[in-house]
Amino acid sequence: MSTNSQVPATALRDHPGSGETLAVPRDTVREVTGAADHPAISVIVPVRNDPENLELCLRALDASAYPAYEVIVVDDASIDATAEVARRHGVRLIRQETRSGPAAARNRGAAAARHPYLFFVDADVCVQPETLHLVAVKFLGAPSVDAFFGSYDASPGAPNFLSQYRNLLHHWVHQAGKEDASSFWSGCGAIKRSVFLDQGGFDTSYANASVEDIELGSRLRRAGHRVELVKSLQVKHMKRWSLWRMIRTDVRQRGIPWTKLLLRQGKIPDDLNLRHSQRLSALLAAGLVATLALGPWYHHLIRLWSLVALACLLGIVVLNLRFYLFLSRVKHPLFALLVVPFHVLYYLYSSLAFAAGLIVHLGRRRRRLRPDAR
Repeated sequence: MSTNSQVPATALRDHPGSGETLAVPRDTVREVTGAADHPAISVIVPVRNDPENLELCLRALDASAYPAYEVIVVDDASIDATAEVARRHGVRLIRQETRSGPAAARNRGAAAARHPYLFFVDADVCVQPETLHLVAVKFLGAPSVDAFFGSYDASPGAPNFLSQYRNLLHHWVHQAGKEDASSFWSGCGAIKRSVFLDQGGFDTSYANASVEDIELGSRLRRAGHRVELVKSLQVKHMKRWSLWRMIRTDVRQRGIPWTKLLLRQGKIPDDLNLRHSQRLSALLAAGLVATLALGPWYHHLIRLWSLVALACLLGIVVLNLRFYLFLSRVKHPLFALLVVPFHVLYYLYSSLAFAAGLIVHLGRRRRRLRPDAR
């Protein structure tokens, strides 16, 4: 196991003098007692400077049909009206006075949780009225499962093209994934509190939203715990994506740290974004760009370069045909056609992120192996 800075299990329990404030409006908080058929669930929502989405998130939780749950909002040192939104909804509010990141925020919420089952939900996610019921049913019906997660639904909240594409891609990847999972997802993920505490929670060395949930999932599997992908557990994502935000997130916060994590573990699972078809698509995207860039320099081979570029593009389309057909059904054939260049771009910068992560990994490994390294 690689060295990380996840919080030790004992540190995840309530600790005074942390510089954090816990606001619990006792007159409005939903007090619940779990029963045999209604196990109590602690819903943990980390948030920073996002009052609009938090309002929608908490409204959706208020509309839940499940009777036995509490909501814990962990405000990661917001400087706007985020905390006021939480207070208005009468949830348990933990305010961290200094920014610590979503991993630490979730750990703090888990430490304060009163119930044996934790359900992590992002602040820009809206659950369905039956979501918590599905979580409870899964825990009751599959006691050997220690953690599980769902996916975004097929109707994203933000209406712009990139947000629709991005969130539908996430939906498709998870719906096509293996149910016996080797990962975890904190946007809509549940876990037994005892297991979470024993494993030390999320790795807080990830100061920003990154792959801390994936790292936890792989750590759970190495410890012998069972993690599942429950495809019927779906929530609505409200996040609005721009092109730059999408590229920056995929490269800096996902691609490079994920590559470093995989290389430390020495194993790349054939699942989710890492399926063989996805890896091959990334190689074809790199080949497509390379042939287009080289073509003008070799005029006598322009026909050959054109055929190679076309073959790369067709290969990507064939490998992802089921995804494009899905987009045609839920949106429109024209929407699916417009997605193709953005999908090629996604594979291109994903391959670049992998290369960057590999270079960083090899550089650190080389420094560790130097005889004079301390």
